[in-house]
Amino acid sequence: MTIRVLLADDQTLLRSAFRVLVDSEPDMEVVGEAADGAEAVALARELRADVVLMDIRMPGTDGLAATRMISADPELAGVHVVMLTTFEVDEYVVQSLRAGASGFLGKGAEPDELLNAIRIAAAGEALLSPLATKGLIATFLAQGGSSVDDRDAAAYSERLGALTVREREVLVLVAGGHSNDEIAERLAVSPLTVKTHVNRAMAKLGARDRAQLVVIAYESGLVRPRVE
Repeated sequence: MTIRVLLADDQTLLRSAFRVLVDSEPDMEVVGEAADGAEAVALARELRADVVLMDIRMPGTDGLAATRMISADPELAGVHVVMLTTFEVDEYVVQSLRAGASGFLGKGAEPDELLNAIRIAAAGEALLSPLATKGLIATFLAQGGSSVDDRDAAAYSERLGALTVREREVLVLVAGGHSNDEIAERLAVSPLTVKTHVNRAMAKLGARDRAQLVVIAYESGLVRPRVE
């Protein structure tokens, strides 16, 4: 199937460059362009794009607010947002993931990285590069770990209690940035088995995708960031 991509950035030239790149691929096409977050949300609802490349900083409704609106709309459950940032260790990275983004990518990324990011997001996977993951962990450390209140913590605890021992084990490894193949090798099971455990954990925890599993693992306290 062709991956339908929506571009959301206030810079016309950048959108044009992204359009040329995306449309050059046989398995994807640009279905719309938005100059701000409000327009991005409206077009996401109208065009049902598979992936939105969302600039985090835009005038008016910014990328964070737009991503929250998309994530909160049950009718847009199939829409995955990849946040575009100037720097991968952006101060808004954690907020992006909490808002519902599937991941984030630096604007200085190579063309192949951008195209790969679109494919990863469309498949429901988390887009977390090693540099970005380190930035994410560093932010959690700076915040003292979890940002949830007691009621949210209790809710997380209840949902985590529904996981099997193996599902919790897989969740910890997912939060560590490991791929399904890497997890399969560690646990001596097949990648398909790992994928099944990941999907069940997502369903039980109400996570939209793999990126949200990472956030839940840290915010629930199941995984504690460690200083290297």
